Order: sequence, then structure tokens, then C-alpha cells
Amino acid sequence: MALPVTAKTPPREPRTYPRSLALTLLCAGMLMVILDGTIVTVALPSIGADLGFSSADLAWVMNIYMIAFGGLLLLAGRLGDLFGRKRMFLAGLAVFTVASLLCGVATSPEMLLAARFLQGAGGAMASAVSLGMIVTLYPEPAEQGKAIGAFSFIGAAGASLGLVLGGVLTEAANWHWIFLVNLPIGVVTLVLATRVLDADTPASGARGRADIVGAVLVTGGLMLLVYAVVKAEAYGWGSAKTWALLAGSFGLLALFTLRQARVAAPLLPLRTFRSRNVSGANVLQVLTIAAMFGFQVLVVLYMQHVLGFGAAKTGWAMFPTALAIGVVSLGVSARVIGRFGARNVLVAGLLMLTAGMAYLARVPVDGSYLIDLLPVFVLIGGGGLVLPALATLAMSGARPEEAGVVSGLFNTTQQIGGALGVALLNTLSTSRADTLAGQGKSAAEALTGGFHLAFTVGTVLLAASAIIAMLVIRTPPTTAIAGNTAAPDADRATTTPAIHVG
Repeated sequence: MALPVTAKTPPREPRTYPRSLALTLLCAGMLMVILDGTIVTVALPSIGADLGFSSADLAWVMNIYMIAFGGLLLLAGRLGDLFGRKRMFLAGLAVFTVASLLCGVATSPEMLLAARFLQGAGGAMASAVSLGMIVTLYPEPAEQGKAIGAFSFIGAAGASLGLVLGGVLTEAANWHWIFLVNLPIGVVTLVLATRVLDADTPASGARGRADIVGAVLVTGGLMLLVYAVVKAEAYGWGSAKTWALLAGSFGLLALFTLRQARVAAPLLPLRTFRSRNVSGANVLQVLTIAAMFGFQVLVVLYMQHVLGFGAAKTGWAMFPTALAIGVVSLGVSARVIGRFGARNVLVAGLLMLTAGMAYLARVPVDGSYLIDLLPVFVLIGGGGLVLPALATLAMSGARPEEAGVVSGLFNTTQQIGGALGVALLNTLSTSRADTLAGQGKSAAEALTGGFHLAFTVGTVLLAASAIIAMLVIRTPPTTAIAGNTAAPDADRATTTPAIHVG
């Protein structure tokens, strides 16, 4: 008697998702990270009054986030190369979401600062590998250019959108919600990204151990550097304490450099800097982001403390900046970079930024939004040209097994530039305002005089960036990252991906 034949269930095909969906999820995760770098700016007065921050310590609500972020990016990028970028992205997103909850329920300055540091660490883990994931998803030069343009939109316009959301949430509810709003977004993004993002394996050339000692040295050196700049307001730039802090910082960074030249598995291989475009792009990013982050913080203080704008009005006043950057980075940057080259587009964008900052440096005490601020916010749209060009140059020629650490380096210079810019320009502005107040100037006149000095220094930084770009940068050939293989082209007919990163 023949036994019945049981039909075997065929193995289930792994579900494939269009690249645009993966990029959208990366966008959602990275947008939270970018927004939280600036969303607190408008809410700082409310946070300070509620938790009892001193005026000197309040800036650390921003600085501690950026320093944790910038200091850990290189290590996170290297770990992503070693153990898988998807794992690093998901772990970072989980840490960031939990830290957002802790920020939202903080009841003391110490609790909030600790949670902000944890937020920065989670943001570093998630964002360090994101640019490397982009160039792997989109290896074709034309599509990669569009993706990088979208990435730059999130990086630049996302920071401006943070000011808008910070003002609206603070005024409509309270400052706690600028952090709690991350919870539903973080949870949903984490669940979907677990299913949608392809699991990756470490690149063959990325074997080795993570350089923990190097990570400690570079993180400590960078944190000490920003602390020295912030405390210079109290100690004085010529004091022995300020110079001792700076010497300690430079000593740690020098030890880090020496270690990278000798250790078998460096956190940041020094050969990365042999490319003048990679080195130049990262130097330019430090100078440019320092000026622009300082601008974002100080122009908000000018609108609130001199012009008398409320939190929501200040946020909406900044909206034209986000709009201008979005239009340029998403609709223009990829085409003009392809036609004129990244170097020429970079220089043009830097000149636009320089003009905008120079115009702002003469802003009056009784300034008009339409006359004195709106033209600046439109010119800042040049950031939509600068950041995609910098990202293209910084990733040009990156080895596939080191895409994570090169991406981490690019994000590091962005975050450290922002932290140093806020610390330096805010210190200069405050010192100048105190001097003018001591000479009998009114509060509004003293504050405006301080802003004049800070914006003038920002103008010098941007002008120097334009000159360096003309002298150092060379237009690379239009090629994607060498050695990447194309992902399944599930959405070749789609339009520009609505993505991400930071």
C-alpha cells in the first residue's frame, strides 16, 4: 500500500523592499538625530528657568550633546565596519530613543545633561554608518548624487526645522515635548528598520579590533577642547587656566595621532588624509559648520532678546532658511554638481554664505525682519550647495571596507565644528556684550554689539573657507565609491529619494 505523499512547503522567498523605503527609514531615524542638535535652542530659556540652570551652564545642554556625538563617531563608524552597519544603526536608534525619554522626564540639570550625553552617543552610533549605507544603496553616480543631496538637506535644513519645531512645541505645550516627540517616531522606525534594512556583513578589509584607547584619547581631547573654549569666558583667553586646558586637549589629540600611526587596527587610518579632497573637505566643514551653527544660535538670541520675539515666532522666522536649503539641496545641487563639478559648486555656495553672514554683521538694535533678517535667511540657502559638495568630496575614493569610518570622520568634523562654533562665537558675543554694558550701553545695544562681533568672526571663517576651497580642492571624477555593488534596483523609476542622514 503506497504511503501518501506529503507536499513540502516551498521555502519562503526573502521579502525585498524598494531602496526608497530603506532610505526613508534611515531618513526618519537621522532626522531625529539632527533635529535634537538644534531643537533645544529656542527652548533653552524655558529649560533654564524650569530646572535652575545658571546662564554659564545652560549652553552645555547643546554642547554636551554635540561633544558626545562628535567624540564617538569615529569609534561607531569603525565598529560598524567591523560588525555590520545595520546592527550599529539599530543599536544607536534604540539608545537614542531611550535617552529621549530620559531627557523628557528630567527633573534636574544633572539628569538632563546625563541624558543628553546618552542621546549624543546614540546619535553617533546611528549616524556614523548612514552615509556609508547611502553610497552602498546607490552606487550609480547620478542616483548617488541625488541621495547625497537629500542627505545634505536633512543635515542642513533639518537643523533649521529643529528651531521651528522647538519653538512651536515649547509654546504650545512645554519644553519636555521637544524630547518626548521622539518616542513614537523612534519606536516605529526601529521596528520597521529591523525588517526592511538588509543585513550586511563586515567588509573583508575591515578585520581587526576596535581601537578603544584611541577612542578614549580623541573623545577626551575633543571634549576638553570645547570645555576650554566655553570656560574662556570666565577665565579669560590669556589666563593660565585656559591655556592649560588647551594644552591638555592638544596633547591628547597628538597622542591619538601618534597611536593611529602605530597601532595595527587604527580607529582612523592616517592614509585617509592623503587625499587632498578628503582632508580639505573635512577642514572646510569644521570652519563652515562652526560659522553656521554659531549663526543659528546667536540669531535666535538676537530675535528673542533684542527684537522681543516669542519662541514660536522665532521658530517660524527661521523657516525660510529650511525652505531655501531644501529647494537648493533637493532640486538643484545634484544637477549643478554634475555639470560644473563639486569644487565650483562648493565655492559658489560658500560665497553666498559669506555674503549672508556679512549682511547680518551690521544688524541694528531696532532691526526689521523683512529688511535685516529675511535676505540673510535666503542667502543661507547656499548651504544647500555647500553640504552636498562637501559630502561628495569627503566620500570620494573611500575604500568600501572603510566607508563607515570615513562616513564617521565626515560626521565628526560636522559635529565638532558645530560645538566649537557655538562655544567660540557665543563666548566672543557674551564677552563683548559685557564690555559694552560696562561702558554704559543699554542691554539691547550691548547684546547687539556682541552679536556684531560674533557675526563678523563668522564672516571671516566663511571667507577663509571659500579661499581654501579655491586653493586646495580639485574636482574628482564622477564615480561612485569604488568596489560597491548595486543593490536590487527595485525602484529605478522613482523620483529623488526622500532621505536622510546627519
